Amino acid sequence: MTDQTNAVVHTPRVFSGIQPSGHLTLGNYLGAIRRFVEMQESGIETIYCMVDLHAITVWQDPDALCHATRELAAGFIASGLDPKKSILFNQSQVSAHAQLGWVFNCVARMGWLNRMTQFKDKAGKNREAASVGLFAYPNLMAADILVYHATHVPVGEDQKQHLELTRDIAEKFNHDYKVDWFPITEPVIEGAATRVMSLRDGTKKMSKSDPSDMSRINLTDDADTIAKKIRKAKTDPEPLPDSIDGLEGRPEARNLVNIYAGLSGRKPEDVIDEFAGAQFGQFKPKLADLAVSVLSPINAEMNRLMADVAEIDRILGDGADRAAAIANPILERTFDIIGMVRSRQL
Repeated sequence: MTDQTNAVVHTPRVFSGIQPSGHLTLGNYLGAIRRFVEMQESGIETIYCMVDLHAITVWQDPDALCHATRELAAGFIASGLDPKKSILFNQSQVSAHAQLGWVFNCVARMGWLNRMTQFKDKAGKNREAASVGLFAYPNLMAADILVYHATHVPVGEDQKQHLELTRDIAEKFNHDYKVDWFPITEPVIEGAATRVMSLRDGTKKMSKSDPSDMSRINLTDDADTIAKKIRKAKTDPEPLPDSIDGLEGRPEARNLVNIYAGLSGRKPEDVIDEFAGAQFGQFKPKLADLAVSVLSPINAEMNRLMADVAEIDRILGDGADRAAAIANPILERTFDIIGMVRSRQL
């Protein structure tokens, strides 16, 4: 057995993934994808993934899943992600994710998973009917991150608990095997609109799974649809306040201000300064114009890319090759540490 005690120097590396289930929303764009694009210019290696294995924790129509995976890739690229600067691929093409996921099933404790609030939310009252995958998918999420020794992960507030589990798994593995192998990954949470809320209920996150399409703006929406959804977004009868503190207790107003700030690259305080005292009848048309100006070019480029899915598949295949070149040696070394006999390379 080789020496297990040598400290590992972890090169800065970013990993993040989005499930290909349903259309990409404004929440995905402001809360994740735009940050992904910024990070690829930071000089840090960036790896972005369509986590299709996570998607099947609930049943997916095969044709719809295939389409959604390609559409998600198109959304990444149309938003400015450069497949030459970042690694872009779908999770199922790199088997190291699932293999390390099983290892982490054996590292994580049942008590840890029982505390995961998202499982309780998604499983609902009939948790006995939920898939094992839905219960255990935080372990696969940890594998997604740690199979690349990712040091940073851009996450929304709702994913912080899962990243904490990833850190717990890394620490327990390192402790159990007396190694300094897996990094303790740091979250990256930035920006005014990291958590975009529903247009129908400012207390709930904008979601692809909401039954009402009017609750969200999809990146596939055309200009008229975007404007209509903003025009019909729920608000209150009061004008915008003259300070950010005046948004307290006004979730719908706060959400629209945050969306404006996110789309314009400004602080919410600056938006309030500009629109203090304005009624929503004045503010919403400005927000609609801004949203259309930012999102329409993305929509057009997505449509162009989806007209040639062979090119998308080529990009994903190339990305999977590059991802596997990083992941496989890390998985092989993990197997060595555990004590697995390996007579052949992955």
